[in-house]
Amino acid sequence: MAEHTGVRFTTVALDTPDPRGLAAFYAALLGWEVDAATSDDEWVNVRDGSSELHLAFQLAPGHVAPTWPSGDVPQQVHLDFHVADWESTQPRVLELGGRLVEDEAEHPSWRVYADPAGHLFCLCLDGA
Repeated sequence: MAEHTGVRFTTVALDTPDPRGLAAFYAALLGWEVDAATSDDEWVNVRDGSSELHLAFQLAPGHVAPTWPSGDVPQQVHLDFHVADWESTQPRVLELGGRLVEDEAEHPSWRVYADPAGHLFCLCLDGA
């Protein structure tokens, strides 16, 4: 086991032209809450309440969404979320404004989606 260095991982921050809108998408998807005390018009935090880990959304008026899989505008990061099944999760993603980019025909254990700002994320089947 590696020695603890005193460095803690706490945040993943995504650029977006609409921090509050993208924060609302992920808060609804994950059942987390927007942390109003640490958020403003340029930076919005979403937390699960049980740990210091959170997602942050940073104002980037010139944000250009990735064009995956073509790669003309590469993805800089993507998030993986584990789910018990797609049937109960995919409709919620679509209802919230996400879109399916690639289904399980290409990869049997995950599906690729884009959030409203175009950031990619995967829904991965538990145990797969």
